[in-house]
Amino acid sequence: MHDTTSDARDAGDQHDQIGDGSAASDGDPGPDDAAFTRSRARVYRLLAAAFDGDVAAFADAVERDAFAQVTAALPVDVDLGPLDEDPPSEAALDHGYDNLFAVPGPHYVPPFASAHAGDGEDPESFESDSAFREGDGGALLGTPAATMAELHERAGFSPTRGDGIPDHLAAQFEFLAVLAAAEAAAADAGDADRRGDLRALQRATLDALGWLDAFDRAVGEADAVEGVFAALATFARTFAAWDARDGIGAADRQR
Repeated sequence: MHDTTSDARDAGDQHDQIGDGSAASDGDPGPDDAAFTRSRARVYRLLAAAFDGDVAAFADAVERDAFAQVTAALPVDVDLGPLDEDPPSEAALDHGYDNLFAVPGPHYVPPFASAHAGDGEDPESFESDSAFREGDGGALLGTPAATMAELHERAGFSPTRGDGIPDHLAAQFEFLAVLAAAEAAAADAGDADRRGDLRALQRATLDALGWLDAFDRAVGEADAVEGVFAALATFARTFAAWDARDGIGAADRQR
């Protein structure tokens, strides 16, 4: 099992790698560096853990100021709120996660793309015995899930986060983390073709995260009192948008 608490430590040390997305020059880190790509992978791995209910990794990241350090390197202001304070107890985080993302109820916000951006269709070609196939939280396992399942198949990837549901936010972030880590390894090996294939999959996955705007708004309303997961959702939306534009996006424009 991957040590997600180590990702919390590593994600807090990304300020020197994640900056304005400028090209590497004179040894400075930039989007084409393996170190930069590994930094992206660590942040996505931490987000995957947090949105999968791994409260130990989430609390450790808050305690180590990981979110604040990454945000400091981004070219936008992000109000971290509770993520920039003493972390809540793991019990409180566990309770908050269940109320928001696991147990349908008055504060439930489905952490699936299909519930926010899907068309409500349930493609017959996509089969699942998941307990979440039908529920009260919105249309699940619609076209966004089928889209992600196709991307996973292209990469030979099976999600371990998000109950293995392709369009669960934790699974989408896990996929990005795995792709970025593989790209860094390809960069080390000088395999440009492999890097190109992996970057195409990352771009497609980031494009599929357009539903984060609606998700962020919904979590902000549902978590208006405590605000920990609302701040996490805002951080996730901001980081993914930055990556699409100034992270992997900046490197693509330079090619």
